[in-house]
Amino acid sequence: MHTTLGTLRRRVLTPNTTQTLVETRGFHQGTATARVLIETVGRFFLVGYGHAAETGSPEDTDRRLADVPVRFRGFAHEGAAMAFTVLDALTPRGRRAAEYMAGPGHPHLYMAHVGVGWALARLPRPLWPSAHTLDPLLRWLVLDGYGFHQAYFHTDRFVRRRDRDTRPAHWSGDPGYAARAMDQGIGRALWFVACADPGRVADLVESFPERRRADLYSGVGLAAVYAGGADREALERLRDRAGAHRRWLAQGAAFAAEARLRADLSVPHVGVAVTALCGASPESAAWSARETRPAEGRGREGVPGYEVWRTRLAERWAV
Repeated sequence: MHTTLGTLRRRVLTPNTTQTLVETRGFHQGTATARVLIETVGRFFLVGYGHAAETGSPEDTDRRLADVPVRFRGFAHEGAAMAFTVLDALTPRGRRAAEYMAGPGHPHLYMAHVGVGWALARLPRPLWPSAHTLDPLLRWLVLDGYGFHQAYFHTDRFVRRRDRDTRPAHWSGDPGYAARAMDQGIGRALWFVACADPGRVADLVESFPERRRADLYSGVGLAAVYAGGADREALERLRDRAGAHRRWLAQGAAFAAEARLRADLSVPHVGVAVTALCGASPESAAWSARETRPAEGRGREGVPGYEVWRTRLAERWAV
């Protein structure tokens, strides 16, 4: 649905693409190829956001995003989920995000939850959707998305000064685990801050306190596979740098393989990265992610089911 109101809404709500440039963000410059990749990811995120903001329709947005290259289509759906969440916040009883995740966005469910987290970072706290309206297992990906946003747009504070953001802590219902979920998103963002340079990203992770590094490496592994940008030898060096945290790097890589294959978005770099970080095929890594997934949103002794899942998967790759 293309209307004057939709066009205006897109123009007003969609950030400028200059905000995704490596130079604008002050990220590591990396190689020319890596810069193009990192900036293209940001551009297609905004393409998805813009289509959703303009149409306000999950079905129309999905049709438009079918033209996005396979490598970047998941990022476009992530942007769409952010836009639907923003529109819902501005519309009484808005349900676009829920309809999107139950319908055309369902294959991209992991990325969609991440996109909701981007919206939380931009919206006033009273306009946030209730955590209880989201998947009880995957809602932690919302805080992963929130952490990514903060590290990406406020890099000095959350990466260089290694500050903590406590704003979403009570939204989740588990303030203690909320910080860890956000660190997983910060780890993903480090891949972008380092412009897909595995050596630089390991330096960044090691600048954080030891207690935060497992979650950061998990996010790094996810981004290295899902976004790509490094060759096998460089990724193997990253795996060696991770040391005792290699299992978490592999856990994030397996999550990324599952997210890619679930949405039928596998591309050659996924196989290269999963082989380097997991020593397995994307199909095997994705199967391990599905096979270890718990049925419940909360495990024993109050541990989030999402953390139960991550731990099972990390232990599988430790063996």
